[in-house]
Amino acid sequence: MVGDAIGERVGGLLSGADIRAIAAALDLRPTKKRGQNFLVDPNTVRRLVRLAGVGPDDVVLEVGPGLGSLTLGLLTAARRVVAVEVDPPLAAALPATAAARLGTATAGRLTVLTQDALRLGPADLSSPSGGATALEGAEPAAEDAPGVLAANLPYNIAVPLLLGLLARVPSIQRGLVMVQAEVADRLTSPPGSRVYGVPSVKLAWYAEARSAGPVPRSVFWPVPNVDSGLVAFARRPAPAPDALRPDVFAAVDAAFAQRRKTLRTALAGWAGSPAAVDRIAAAAGVDSGARGETLDVAAYCRLAAARAARP
Repeated sequence: MVGDAIGERVGGLLSGADIRAIAAALDLRPTKKRGQNFLVDPNTVRRLVRLAGVGPDDVVLEVGPGLGSLTLGLLTAARRVVAVEVDPPLAAALPATAAARLGTATAGRLTVLTQDALRLGPADLSSPSGGATALEGAEPAAEDAPGVLAANLPYNIAVPLLLGLLARVPSIQRGLVMVQAEVADRLTSPPGSRVYGVPSVKLAWYAEARSAGPVPRSVFWPVPNVDSGLVAFARRPAPAPDALRPDVFAAVDAAFAQRRKTLRTALAGWAGSPAAVDRIAAAAGVDSGARGETLDVAAYCRLAAARAARP
């Protein structure tokens, strides 16, 4: 049993020995396919909770809680935690880990949803059922929507996962996510940067983002073969009506599909022809001879609006 695996100690966060004991109790062998590298350093967990700015009034969404290292840290600070875990054995074990480690202090404050976060929507979060489990004492009634995202995201799907959650769960207003270091750089880079690209522009549609620092490989088990980084974000009003977002994102995809080409060439398919790009760019106040990597999200919005306004 998971509770037996970590002993009767109440209070504190999971150590590396605790993580390995829980994994052994579950007969778990971490797999690269699911990006299973578990946090084993309590100081790193405390750092993440602090950088996420989690407080006693917050409802936090955690994606990929795994064996519960970050979950326990969030539960010590937040009003409620909704943890989304796609692996059924891990999801089933998480409430027991929290109960064994934190005792009755977490009763009613942890809900675990057993499902794919790539398909998560507001309905799942407001009325957890079926795939939801909770600590004893939790009410299965509708919950407050989460306003904070705090997660060690699966690195192989981090970008679509983050962008999808921001698109589908408007209650998320801010957050801190751990991703592969190169992805963190792309998500937070400004126009003109060498690594500025599709993730940079699309995240800027939803939020202002910044780098919140590196995370050493040594705080994970098993130790990954890539470096990690933290991205902090705060949602802001969309730079254009939401109905325009598909066209804005299509322009972004087209521009960076031919990164070294000018907009006149890269956007020809999106606009209809190079001449059409010239007309749209002129109406948008954008140089059609520029490259997509020099434009911010507002410029892409102007291009999409100008295209939509054409007869």
